[in-house]
Amino acid sequence: MQKVICGDRALQDIPYKEANLLDSPELAPLNLDDTKIAWHTERIKAWERGERIAPITIDMALTRACNFGCHFCYAMLQENERHTITKPIIYDFLEDCAEIGVKGISLVSDGESSISPVFVDTIIRGNELGLSMSAASNAFVLKKPILEEILPHMTYLRVNISAGEAARYGEIMGVKAEWFERVKQNIRDMVEIKKRRNLSVTIGMQMVLMPEYEDQILPLAKLGKELRPDYLVIKHCSDNENGDLGVDYSGYEGMYEKLRKAESLSDEEYKVIVKWSKIEAGDKRSYQRCFGAPFLIQLSGSGLVAPCGMLFNERYKRFHIGNICETRFKDIWQSDAYWDVMNYLASPEFNAQKMCGTLCLQHKVNEALDAHVKGRINLTAGQKGLPPQHINYI
Repeated sequence: MQKVICGDRALQDIPYKEANLLDSPELAPLNLDDTKIAWHTERIKAWERGERIAPITIDMALTRACNFGCHFCYAMLQENERHTITKPIIYDFLEDCAEIGVKGISLVSDGESSISPVFVDTIIRGNELGLSMSAASNAFVLKKPILEEILPHMTYLRVNISAGEAARYGEIMGVKAEWFERVKQNIRDMVEIKKRRNLSVTIGMQMVLMPEYEDQILPLAKLGKELRPDYLVIKHCSDNENGDLGVDYSGYEGMYEKLRKAESLSDEEYKVIVKWSKIEAGDKRSYQRCFGAPFLIQLSGSGLVAPCGMLFNERYKRFHIGNICETRFKDIWQSDAYWDVMNYLASPEFNAQKMCGTLCLQHKVNEALDAHVKGRINLTAGQKGLPPQHINYI
């Protein structure tokens, strides 16, 4: 495998094709509880100049459908008019992204992308165009033949699994308990394929933690140690502005000792990573203006383009900019409507503390950009040393 020796060079000095090699887990540590926005100084400088910048990362789904019924699912609160993302539509979208300067596509968002007929084609085509391609999935349909096709083209594949025992898995994930064994086998296959083919893809597991899932923290951490992915990440659960999921943010502190025990199960090849910054923040934000959306936007599995998943619901139609099933993405991105929304979110008229749900996808990016704008940090000073993994996912 070719290695990049970058020394003290800032990332913007590394050609784009070369920079993609920095996704290799052999080159740098994971950074899953912070933002990587500081490694994209040229994009920040362009934003400061008032230029219409392309997103660095786009988080999206290929469908609104899902074969699971997770108790913690935020997506069910964000229904919008559904359209079908076909192969020609997604190919046009990926070509537009590559053309305007998007760097990474993560198939996460508000649907189970792996059940879309265009899932495999999307990953392969995006990678061919020079985009970093990644996905989060419940992994139920990701059996070995599919994994053999997609893993060589991916930066990371993360399995959403919020329990370490079959019965509780069924309850929390909203499926039959026996599905647990199939998902475990698919994770084993991911790990085996990665090792056998010497792939740079990162294999992860993720627990969305609500206080009532506390009993599954250690069983899941131990399961990860048995299955041997690269990491298990444990994160908070987001809620909407009305608290419809009923997340008790005061309940997280009582789990700190158990979370530290889970972290202690880490070894050289398997890391248990707790997103402490968001868990400790609970439902509080330190900033009011949303600067992060132009750098990191979300698309619904319906094709809807909006600043973030918290604004997918039809009641937020004023923030709905377009749909890639009807309009080319580059035309949406270049439109005044797109930038009117982005500028409003960054204006004093918008207050994320009062008008948003809890700790959105852009939260860490917003923290950093807010501190930069207020002069507390300098994101354009250039970063020294080796960049973190998954550099195109900020």
